[in-house]
Amino acid sequence: MKKGRFGKYGGQYVNENLIPVLIELEEAFERYYPTPEFQEEFKGLLRDYGGRPTPLYYAKNFSKLVKCKVYLKREDLLCGGSHKLNNALGQALLAKKMGKSRLITETAAGQHGLATVMAGNICGLETEIFMGVKDMERQASNVKRMKLLGAKVTPVKSGTGVLKDTVSDTLREWTTCSRTTYYLMGSTVGPHPFPEIVATFQSVIGMEIKEQILEKEGRLPDAILACGSGGSNALGAFRSFIDNKGIRLYFVEGGGESLSADNSAAAFQLGKPGILQGALMQVLQDEHGQIKPSKTRAAGLNYPGRGPEISYLCEIGRVKACYAFDEEVFEAVKVMCRTEGLIPALETAHVIAYVLNHKEEFDKDEVIVLNYSGRGDKDLETITRYFYGS
Repeated sequence: MKKGRFGKYGGQYVNENLIPVLIELEEAFERYYPTPEFQEEFKGLLRDYGGRPTPLYYAKNFSKLVKCKVYLKREDLLCGGSHKLNNALGQALLAKKMGKSRLITETAAGQHGLATVMAGNICGLETEIFMGVKDMERQASNVKRMKLLGAKVTPVKSGTGVLKDTVSDTLREWTTCSRTTYYLMGSTVGPHPFPEIVATFQSVIGMEIKEQILEKEGRLPDAILACGSGGSNALGAFRSFIDNKGIRLYFVEGGGESLSADNSAAAFQLGKPGILQGALMQVLQDEHGQIKPSKTRAAGLNYPGRGPEISYLCEIGRVKACYAFDEEVFEAVKVMCRTEGLIPALETAHVIAYVLNHKEEFDKDEVIVLNYSGRGDKDLETITRYFYGS
């Protein structure tokens, strides 16, 4: 496969001023990442600061409900409350090795922004986070956390004020200050080498799943499910199993209110290949090729594109692209609360909802793993308003 490409997807469709910066980033990653020194420092931080390995938990009560054996990969127990810290620590270390003094990034649900300022502080780097004004309103608790930790949070008012717009603004900022500044990309999107870098740092999830499930069950799982838009937590869980063709992989995106709604976020159902923010990927677009707005109640899934690697894996049929609707997602939150005493992030609840609404796809003797990517603290106001009103 051509470097930087997953089938036809990927590439570097960017302003020519960014090409030398991307080359510098790729060379630095290839130089530093494989070294014993980098690996020792990275794994030490994941263990001692992040709390890895995260548990693989047998959800006994939920399993009885769906009539198969369900394990939860507890990324919600990683420091910061989601899988985002894996990638943030890795890239912050890389930025430090490259001699950068400042991190910039984008965030929607706020979890990646939170992870970035945490990692920046550990590495002694200044942090600025771009966040859409709509997301700042609905993720106010994470905005407060980021500011408390010392990050500069810059509101993005352009476009519709959501994730797509913040990525665009962050890329523009990076072109003006790349000598001193590192763009810590939050998902497996953007121009090469970002998709590969992010997936590599997140792949620790799947490595642990493989070791833990063999210890608990004596065999590999029948299926692994993860939510996603860009694809970082999904690829983190999937990468160790892609060559195991007998293991089914499910990617659950946000269906929004319905597939017929004009702004449903289900890009694999409603989109087509196109260029978005530096890469060819599956994209929601109109008949003129203009990027369409997307909407789900989960801020982290509200992105109109799917990263190049997950786009390729779904196109060739290795990963099944599926979706859950907002109404199903809120019901899934309630079910997980009542069965296992866990409040999932709205993003994570998409995976739970899919299993609840497609029980027929999983036989009673099957073992499945749900990547429980984040906890629901950040969504409490939205969840309680949905069930109980203001």
